[in-house]
Amino acid sequence: MKYPLIALLCFFCWNTYSQAPLADSLDQINSIDFKKAEAEVRVFPKEKRVSGTIKYNFQILKNIDSFYVDARNMNFDKILLNEKSVAFRNTGQRIWIKNELSPSENNSLQLKYSVAPKKAVYFINWELPDSIDAPKQVWTQGQGRYTSNWLPSFDDQREKVEFDISYQFPENLEVMANGKLTTTSITDSLKNWSFDMKRPMSSYLLAFAAGNYLMEATESNSGVELQFYMPVSEEDKLEPTYRHTKQIFDFLEGEIGVAYPWQNYKQAPVRDFLYSGMENIAATIFDHAFITDSIAFKDRNYVSVNAHEMAHQWFGNLVTAETANDHWLHEGFATFYALLAEREIFGDDYYYWKLYQSAEQLKELSDQGKGEKVTKANASSLTYYQKGAWALHILREKVGEEAFNTAVKNYLEQYKLKTATTSNFIAEVEAAANVDLSDFMAKWLNQTAFQGFAALNSLKNSEFIKKHLEILALRETPLEKKEEVLSAALDFPVNDYTGQEVVYQLAGETSETAIKLYKKAFETNNIYVRQAIATSMERIPKQLKDDFESLLEDESYLTKEVALLKLWMNFPQEVSTYLDKTKGITGFTNKNVRMLWLTLNLITPDYEPEKQQEIYKELSGYTSTYYPIEVRENAFGYLYQINSFSTQNLLDLMQGTQHHAYRFRDYSRQLLAELLKKEEYRQKFLALDDRLSQKEQEYLQTKL
Repeated sequence: MKYPLIALLCFFCWNTYSQAPLADSLDQINSIDFKKAEAEVRVFPKEKRVSGTIKYNFQILKNIDSFYVDARNMNFDKILLNEKSVAFRNTGQRIWIKNELSPSENNSLQLKYSVAPKKAVYFINWELPDSIDAPKQVWTQGQGRYTSNWLPSFDDQREKVEFDISYQFPENLEVMANGKLTTTSITDSLKNWSFDMKRPMSSYLLAFAAGNYLMEATESNSGVELQFYMPVSEEDKLEPTYRHTKQIFDFLEGEIGVAYPWQNYKQAPVRDFLYSGMENIAATIFDHAFITDSIAFKDRNYVSVNAHEMAHQWFGNLVTAETANDHWLHEGFATFYALLAEREIFGDDYYYWKLYQSAEQLKELSDQGKGEKVTKANASSLTYYQKGAWALHILREKVGEEAFNTAVKNYLEQYKLKTATTSNFIAEVEAAANVDLSDFMAKWLNQTAFQGFAALNSLKNSEFIKKHLEILALRETPLEKKEEVLSAALDFPVNDYTGQEVVYQLAGETSETAIKLYKKAFETNNIYVRQAIATSMERIPKQLKDDFESLLEDESYLTKEVALLKLWMNFPQEVSTYLDKTKGITGFTNKNVRMLWLTLNLITPDYEPEKQQEIYKELSGYTSTYYPIEVRENAFGYLYQINSFSTQNLLDLMQGTQHHAYRFRDYSRQLLAELLKKEEYRQKFLALDDRLSQKEQEYLQTKL
């Protein structure tokens, strides 16, 4: 094919221009400095659409002929450079401004845009008819999903901008976002929420969450406002969910030695979040599964995630990693300081137990030849979080708390609102402690193998761990030879972790000695020791029947769930008694006790036979798309066990195969693959074809 010369010239120019991101993406940060952004963002939840305007003020550091803003799949109505229309190129990933600019301070870029975000903004339950009473939410996730899907911004985390953003939502929603809420106003059933930031931040930490929330607030010891959001329907769970938050905040400020760097601190739970939590600046979003009541708190609580995300406000948000090789400066630090905060709340034994557990995981991975350097780009979460935390624990022991704390404080002060490298941090520690850390870096940061012997020696600083290891060493010893030691370990006050280990060593034993020790374990009234009995005992001796039945009264949903199942299996003649006793219990947010109860009801023919249809309808209904994913997954699991999927359940499962939450999506796909092994279900899924979305149809075809 022949092209006119002018066409070839234009083709060459535009393609050179469109490839500029590859050449200039690392350069732009040194050529142009974006200082401040003022944005108005309007969210259309039912249409799953966002539109808005944003004005950037920036400084030119050296001569340039073009620059960009990341903007994924956006349409632009107007772009003004220094108040004048300007030529631009929209690549679908970035908006490129082609204009020669020389060093100058007061420049502006105005963008008017609209977008239907493919990710990074998630619209929960807005497609439902009003007849279904389900919570409706909109929330964002920037890290790994890119804020540039809903706001023209910067995927490069080194680019830090002060963002002042106003959000417009239907007036019945409450909105949480970064910064201080300055004003609200209502126009035509839409409410405008204006938030002000005082310091620059990376774009990936921008966030908002909107829903039917209530909010309670308190102040830290230093006067920082702490805001706690909770769905109105779960108001009674606000206190146990956020329990210890103020204590964690006050501890971290004191331990880190640098004042909390933002105007306030807010947290909100959302449905179907991608991760446990996300440390957006001053606006943490966390998963609905961490909402808890006082009973659930004992087994599943928000404390660890709470402390982890809060620690990120310093480590990651105030000082940001320079490269992917430095990512442990975020996750390792947040994990370590969360552990220190949990130590303050739960004690030394808890702290060393968590270190022991992670050391076991890291040692196993290392022994399999799968260990990774802490400074490896794209390493596993276990490496960044747990191995990184272990490195800091060892470093703190090596140089002493005083030098370590001084180094951390100096590191945060030196690199605040900037990026830093691993070498930058190590240099601060070497200066504060006057030591050479080359050997430490070689063994703990740049070595793939986990330093098991060094970790064990550190753990032995805990008297609890030393005693626990002595009990562990008895696992292969005959019961009669260790009875005295195991019995002594159950004396008051019994240690939560060692007491559980004693019980695990009794598993399968039915001798008089074992029964005697089991009785003593029951009598400790330690909720975790008793829970260990519930989870480890398969056949319940008649001598322990009454004791085991008492587990149904324990203040633990996990214990109740496991005890109910074990009693149902061991004493079928008394099933009605057990089901009556647990009839009204829901359990965790995934309805663990309730769903087990429903399933046992269905497979117990003589128990409430007249209610079978009603009971099945409830269990089957929990796969519906408007329930939280932890509820849906639990329901799918029980329906699979009793092989009782309705057509609607199969439709719900297909929806799950395309879900935005990757863990639930993977679960749904695995369950689909299992069902498709049976011809009966292959035919059922084929019959659904005209009721599936295009993506669901395409995915199903790849599996048939």
